[in-house]
Amino acid sequence: MDTQHSGRWVWYDLMTTTPSAAEGFYQAVVGWGIEEWDGAPPDNPYHMWTTAEGAIGGVVELPEEARAQGAPPHWLAYVCVPDVDATVEKATRLGAVALMPGMDIPGVGRIATLRDPQGAVFAVFTPAGDPPGHAGAPRLGEFSWHELATTDQAAAFDFYNELFGWEKTDVMDMGEGGMYDMFGARGDTYGGMYSKPAEIPGPPAWMFYAMVDDISRAVEAVKANGGQVLNGPMEVPGGDQVAQCMDPQGAMFAIHAKATASA
Repeated sequence: MDTQHSGRWVWYDLMTTTPSAAEGFYQAVVGWGIEEWDGAPPDNPYHMWTTAEGAIGGVVELPEEARAQGAPPHWLAYVCVPDVDATVEKATRLGAVALMPGMDIPGVGRIATLRDPQGAVFAVFTPAGDPPGHAGAPRLGEFSWHELATTDQAAAFDFYNELFGWEKTDVMDMGEGGMYDMFGARGDTYGGMYSKPAEIPGPPAWMFYAMVDDISRAVEAVKANGGQVLNGPMEVPGGDQVAQCMDPQGAMFAIHAKATASA
C-alpha cells in the first residue's frame, strides 16, 4: 500500500436495525446511490453507498449480539493502515481495546475494530488493492469532516498521533467550550477533537459529516423523512454551514455545506 494513504479515513459503514429504511433516508438527505456488493453471502446482503466518484461505504444490519449488548445504530468509519495486525497490537499497547481482531474479507482486505482509551470506537483497514477514496479536498456526497467528542482531549490527541501520525493542523478557541484541535496529515485536515461537556450524554464518540449541496434542503429532508435535527444549521468559521442530526433508527451523523453552496 502506498504510504500516502496511511492514516486517511477511507470507508464508512452504517450499522442499523432496518437497512432498507435507512437507505431511503440517506438517499433523500445526502443524495447517495445504492449498489449491491456481489461478494456478500446471500443471507447477509451488503449494500454500498455511492457518489458520482464511486463507493464510499455501506449499510448492514446491526448484529443481534451487538443489540443484546445495548449497541445502538451507529456509523463506524475505517482508517487506512499498512498492517491491521501491527496497528491493533500498537493500539492495545497504547491503551485501546480490540473489539474485533483482524479479519480478512476475501478480495477486499483486512479489517479490525478498536475502542480508544477514552471509549470512542473506530476501525482500521488494510486494502488488498488500491484503497478507496482519495487525498485532497472532499467532494459532494463524501464525508468531509471527522469529529471526536472525548473526555480527555490531550490524551486522545496523543493516542491518535502515535497510532496514525496525525498532526495538529489548527486550533480554535470555542470560549466556554474550550479549545478545538484540528488534525490531519500531509497537508490535509481531516477533522477536529474537543472535550465534551458533562451535560452531553453518552460515551466519547466519533461523528462524521457528509457534504451536501444545500444545508437548508438537507435539513428539511432530515425532518421530512423521520430524522431529527439536534443542533443547527449553523455557520462555522469560514462561512460553511453544518447541522448535527439523528436518523430515524437512532444513528448520529452530521451534514456540511460549503459556503458557496449554501449562500
